[in-house]
Amino acid sequence: MVTSMARSSTIRQERLPREETLSAAQDQKREAVSPDLDRLIHERIRLGIVSALAVNRSLTFNELKALLKTSDGNLSVHARKLEEADYILCTKSFDGRLPKTEYRLTAGGRRALEKYLNHMEALIRATRER
Repeated sequence: MVTSMARSSTIRQERLPREETLSAAQDQKREAVSPDLDRLIHERIRLGIVSALAVNRSLTFNELKALLKTSDGNLSVHARKLEEADYILCTKSFDGRLPKTEYRLTAGGRRALEKYLNHMEALIRATRER
């Protein structure tokens, strides 16, 4: 039994450096992405939502879902985060008896997307100049 405890603590000691290495690698990855980058928009589905709404006056939930090829739950969660940040506006209504959820990009959302795109373009330029 003592052997198993000693072995268990040895395994824990061996794992610590690896976990520290992973943590350091994650910190470096975070540093590689500028702190000025809008992380709310940077997520793939959210960037897709904001980009699609930037080129369309409005889109329904089902149109966005089909366009982004995502599930109801995934789209709903990401749209809610954008709505809470006032990047998009959600309007719920009925088309006959069917519920209809429609999204529009707000002025703040358009500004945030423009800032994000400018930042990404600057990162691309800086990378190509190296």
